[in-house]
Amino acid sequence: MNTPITLDAQALKSLIKESVREVLKEEWFGLWQSFIPEVSDVEQAEIEQTAGAPSDYSAEDFTDMTSWLSDES
Repeated sequence: MNTPITLDAQALKSLIKESVREVLKEEWFGLWQSFIPEVSDVEQAEIEQTAGAPSDYSAEDFTDMTSWLSDES
């Protein structure tokens, strides 16, 4: 027979809060991604001809925004 798992109220609240946070984050990213337009191969070639390919730029030309997305505060 399975032994029931018991959680105190604070642990249950914390578990629910984290689960809701994960779901909201997934839904937010899905919504955000839906606003990014599709680019055809022809359009991409035109963009690269005008602005160059990503490999044409150095790392200093970019800002790492990873922490902006992972910071939950």
